Amino acid sequence: MKKLFKFSTATVVASGIGAAIFMLLFMFVKIPSPVPQTSFQTAYGFALFLATLYGPIAGGLSAFIGHALSDAIQYGSPWWSWVIASGIAGFIFGLGYRFTKLEEGEFTFKDALKVNLFQIIANAISWLVIAPVLDIVIYAEPADKVFIQGVTAAIMNIISAGVIGTLLIFAYVATKPKKGSLKKAQ
Repeated sequence: MKKLFKFSTATVVASGIGAAIFMLLFMFVKIPSPVPQTSFQTAYGFALFLATLYGPIAGGLSAFIGHALSDAIQYGSPWWSWVIASGIAGFIFGLGYRFTKLEEGEFTFKDALKVNLFQIIANAISWLVIAPVLDIVIYAEPADKVFIQGVTAAIMNIISAGVIGTLLIFAYVATKPKKGSLKKAQ
């Protein structure tokens, strides 16, 4: 059984590289929405892929650091309520890691459903509860504004993670030989 909270050199490297890729996607590969300060972010699809491959620590750190760096570069300082929500979403995405056998070249439709269940829960918790509540508590933002932004972000991030993330996982698994598929020639 996979260790869910394994912290290894691979986790550290994946977190660092993942944060850089998340940051670039977050800054440059997005589609603005009609709701102010929200966009369809492809970065969450990548975050699901990375978290499913390396676990919750790598998923959480890459989303948290990547979002914080993106905000700091673009706006001068991070918007902490949403940075925290991104980190929590990435962490929860990674809880699906335990139910996959990606390194063995296996990712079934049932596995995809499990992984997507985690990402839907993660996005709902992060964008419908954590980000809006922290916006109100930290920044004294109006409740109606932040909950509209949260609902919009939740829907778009569920779609991004569900489509882009799942496709990335299936593409990755297609490059891996299935366990037991290589047999010794006689």
